Amino acid sequence: MRRSASLLPALAAVLLLTTACGTEHPGTGVGADASAAAPGVRITDPPVEGVRITSLNLPTASPSPEPSGVGSVHADRLPTPGVPGRPDEIPAGTENFVDSGISADYEVTNDGKETLTYTVLFTFTTSTGGVMGNQRETVRAVPPGRTVRGTVRLGRVPPGMPEVRKVKVSEVTTVPADEAPAETGTCPASGIRVTADDGDAAMGLRVVGLRLENCGTRDYTLDGYPGLTLLDEDLEPVDGIDVVHGGAGVALVTGFDDPPRPVTLKPGEYATSGLMWRNTTGGGTAVNVPHVRVHAKPGAAPVIVTPRLDLGTTGRLGVSAWKRGE
Repeated sequence: MRRSASLLPALAAVLLLTTACGTEHPGTGVGADASAAAPGVRITDPPVEGVRITSLNLPTASPSPEPSGVGSVHADRLPTPGVPGRPDEIPAGTENFVDSGISADYEVTNDGKETLTYTVLFTFTTSTGGVMGNQRETVRAVPPGRTVRGTVRLGRVPPGMPEVRKVKVSEVTTVPADEAPAETGTCPASGIRVTADDGDAAMGLRVVGLRLENCGTRDYTLDGYPGLTLLDEDLEPVDGIDVVHGGAGVALVTGFDDPPRPVTLKPGEYATSGLMWRNTTGGGTAVNVPHVRVHAKPGAAPVIVTPRLDLGTTGRLGVSAWKRGE
């Protein structure tokens, strides 16, 4: 099964306002040099982890100051601040950003033996490789032997931003479709939606939040800790890591060691938990865990999230009990 490419350089701070896309890394990139090119420049470079960009579409005139809708064919976008058509999510200070009019057509081919959900990070750059924006697309439930096509749009950009002339696939993550997190606006048969956030970091301490939303029609009760299985790039269990309840041996963080209490969620309510670790290194081999299989409680349907835990050599991951969201 194919997995992710290597990490990209971090974005310029001003561009983080428009993309909010998470991990970036360079690897076998797919690029198109569009200098002196018209919209729809065809790309014939080989695919990256089953994803191939087929064309880069550039506007023939200056970007319009009016935002246009952002969407994709056979794909859904993760929530991104600053997406045109969603003014409630435009960060303060970006109101004067303009619609770039830039997009790329792509196709995803599943040559495996099971139905997969793909999450793809597309990076738009200048002709010299300067990163101008990232967009992350999720392409769901691609059957074996099938090809699905879509379009990713760069969206809103700061006025006067350097010209985009290339686009590449910088990261591809695949998980079995029946264990992928549910898309926004839909509810799985289980009646719960489990997701992970982008995490937070301070002086070597890392925390990633888990969120469980009751999107069903009945009350849902939790009492304890989420069950976790740490997985490598091939979705095989990772050995040598102790998963501990609370922050014992990791750090003292207010609320992280609170004992579990029964939580009953009515439809529309949510609960949270947290994963905490230190990425310090010492003797031994550093461990990176790209995927975590989460069981909300014993017997619950599993969901695979991809927080990419850089656990260093500490060998320990703390998990907090479920508590009602506020």
